[in-house]
This record gives sequence, C-alpha cells and structure tokens, in this order.
Amino acid sequence: MKALGKEVTIVMVEDDEGHARLIEKNIRRAGVNNEIIPFVNGGEALTYILGEDRSGKVSEGRYLLVLLDLNLPDMTGIDILKQLKSNSYVRHLPVVILTTTDDEAEIKRCYDLGANVYITKPVEYDSFANAIRQLGLFFSVMQVS
Repeated sequence: MKALGKEVTIVMVEDDEGHARLIEKNIRRAGVNNEIIPFVNGGEALTYILGEDRSGKVSEGRYLLVLLDLNLPDMTGIDILKQLKSNSYVRHLPVVILTTTDDEAEIKRCYDLGANVYITKPVEYDSFANAIRQLGLFFSVMQVS
C-alpha cells in the first residue's frame, strides 16, 4: 500500500493481544505487507503519532494509517480520534475504527469526528477473520492523500 509513491505505515492501537494477532494475520493474508506498528494503549500511540510535544509536527510528511480500538486501558478511542482530527498536521490521516461496540450512536459519533471506516469486530472467529480480510482488501485499493 503506497500513497503518492510513499510506503504507508499502519499504526494499530489494540489492547487485546489475540485481536491484534488476528488483525495482523488477516491483513497479511489479504496481501498487505506494510509495516504494522502495534500499541496497546492510547498514550503511547499518540506520542508516536503526535510526538512528545503533542504538536503533530513529527508526522508531517509521514504516511500513516491508524487502526483504532475504542476500548483501551488508558483512554478511549474517541479521545484519540478527537486529538488526531483536531491536529492540523495529522487530521488528514485515515482512521479505521475496529471495535466490538456496535452502538449506532457511537458509530455516528465516530464518523462525525472524522473516522474514515468503522468496523465492528464480530465475536465469532470466522466472522471476525472475514471482516479483517475485507479490511485488508480495502487497504490494497486505498489511496492515502
């Protein structure tokens, strides 16, 4: 997956190790070989994306795609999404919500805040694996601007 000839790095913010492995495995199965940088909490992911000073300047010129769980141990995915989409340096980064929450109001809220895609993690393994494969196919045709 490339954006304007540049390699896109996938930033995965997922605290469930089993889900993280499953997500990565199925992204690879879909033929996406981009680097995946995993984080288990929001604070570390924000430091990576926005920098120590949280200005976002560190990501100027970086091509990132964020996979974001809403239920994290240290903060909510909604808080992370708000910070990313309100920062002039990173607001253009695509954010894919991957969560078990299928509440319509929560889904609408994520889209209103600027999420690009919202995928509900099915609890049943085969459905979850299929959803992640679909995400991998989405990645393979997606262009990051």
